[in-house]
Amino acid sequence: MPATILIADDHESSLAGLQALLQLEGYQVVSARDGETAFSEFERVKPDLLLLDVDMPGMRGTEICRRIKSNPNTMLVPIVLITGLTAMEDRLLGIEVGADDFLNKPVRHEQLIARVRSLLRLKAFTDELERAEAVLYALARSIEGKDHYTGGHCERLADLSAQLGERMGLPAEEIKALRRAGVVHDIGKVAVPDSILLKPSRLTPREQKIIRQHPVVGEQICAPLKSFQLVLPIIRHHHEKMDGSGYPDGLKGERIPLTARILQIVDVFDALSTARPYKPALSLEKSLSVMKKEVTKGWWDPTVYAIFEELIESRERPQTKALAASAH
Repeated sequence: MPATILIADDHESSLAGLQALLQLEGYQVVSARDGETAFSEFERVKPDLLLLDVDMPGMRGTEICRRIKSNPNTMLVPIVLITGLTAMEDRLLGIEVGADDFLNKPVRHEQLIARVRSLLRLKAFTDELERAEAVLYALARSIEGKDHYTGGHCERLADLSAQLGERMGLPAEEIKALRRAGVVHDIGKVAVPDSILLKPSRLTPREQKIIRQHPVVGEQICAPLKSFQLVLPIIRHHHEKMDGSGYPDGLKGERIPLTARILQIVDVFDALSTARPYKPALSLEKSLSVMKKEVTKGWWDPTVYAIFEELIESRERPQTKALAASAH
């Protein structure tokens, strides 16, 4: 399918010229003559690229750009702002709101086509990455779906790990990696037979050896995706222990990446506090008590655990207050 381009310009001659040129190049073109119409058309059509005149009646092009780029679902759609030759303030504002490129009036045709082709190639690449990520997420959820006891496990890990990372002051890219890892951390279990994965009784030494390879397999599955480079260490090392008794590499202490130490704390808590084939769900208090004992054994990072405990207690306090208020 040819790419769809939305052009917004209140000057009829400029709009007609841009539309005719892009249609000659084989693109599908949708047009708007004011800001409000342009934004509604964007939501309706979901174009691959936008050409926005900065000065339009109603909503300016920079405001449309700001709204689109501030939405995580649309922020990767390329936007070109069309400005006057001397409109430096518009350019600075355009950079602030996330515009991908600028064209000066009057627009040179060869320059327009070169910019459009370049940005659409980039858009196709990012779309391909998103599709690859979607396949990984679907695979991870299909593994989770095999066992009804672990339903919602991935979402809980993604949300709580990201919250813990934020509480610890991690940079945004590592918090994003934690959220992704929460979903795909066990994707390597695709290579584990169901007879082992769903076995309700204790695993044999041979079966344990097989299942302990899933972090390595998971890393290999996700390694080709460049956007997952910060996720790979979390996948590989979320079963390591601070005393070196974990797997697959037997790392000790701070050699275990901090993001992996964060995810493993949340993973252990979720395993304790939810029902599994081999055990009932533990209460919050009992789960934390078990984890404290494991911290003293040298399994989990005591600093990460202390902050996690604060996070859990802060989440519980509003619920406790609400229950107390309803009782009166």
